[in-house]
Amino acid sequence: MKSYLIKDTTKEERKKLVEDALTISQIDAGYPTEETIKLFDMYINGELEIDEINKMIIESISK
Repeated sequence: MKSYLIKDTTKEERKKLVEDALTISQIDAGYPTEETIKLFDMYINGELEIDEINKMIIESISK
């Protein structure tokens, strides 16, 4: 299985991964919130890992 960690991907690979994931998610879930897009931008820019984003999104939904 390919690693999607920041250390194992280029910015271009992370951008493509996010674009593909958002396209697929819109089939069932609609377009993500502005806050979620900001979090994914942070992943693309190498500031947050995907697992950190997942935790943040789950925490925000659980409140």
